[in-house]
Amino acid sequence: EAAGSCFVSSAGIWPQALSTAATSPASGGSESSSAAGSSSGSDSQALPEYARTTLMLRNLPRDLTRDMLLLALDCMGFCGQYDLVYIPVDFSSGASLGYAFVNMTSTKFIVQLWASFDGLSPWSVASQQPCAVNWSDPHQGLQAHIERYRSSPVMHPDVPDEWKPVLFMAGIRVPFPPPQKKLKAPKVRNKRIREAAT
Repeated sequence: EAAGSCFVSSAGIWPQALSTAATSPASGGSESSSAAGSSSGSDSQALPEYARTTLMLRNLPRDLTRDMLLLALDCMGFCGQYDLVYIPVDFSSGASLGYAFVNMTSTKFIVQLWASFDGLSPWSVASQQPCAVNWSDPHQGLQAHIERYRSSPVMHPDVPDEWKPVLFMAGIRVPFPPPQKKLKAPKVRNKRIREAAT
């Protein structure tokens, strides 16, 4: 869980240590499963929409970090309802590429997440456009994203942790499965990555 708590207002989504004004999670029976395999994973075109669990959040502020997004998700009532979050970054600058992937533990949480983030514009950092939500494509489901990233250069030990995709089980971060081949260092190496390698 991200540290602290937050509130959502017209001024944005901000951490606030003493605030408890978070929205309630969606109700309903539990359908979540472990971070090692909730939805089995597939190409998005092979899955009907009612079976999809991975959303892509677009038009995110370039200064929005993974931890900021995790805090926003938890403060909006989604803690324990997602099992993978990833904000791709530019390895040369460390800035986000303006989009993120969020996999929900159950299809029943998709509608609420979509409604909460689609059109969202107030953030704790400057934003030029409102957030837009789409289905993740071509990868869908937890397992598909695990296989996509576990042997990717982004998981190389020299890459800062906050640039990597993260897995959760029941709201608690769990380790990413080990790579299936030797990890290659990112081709573009910025100062932080060079320092980590020395």
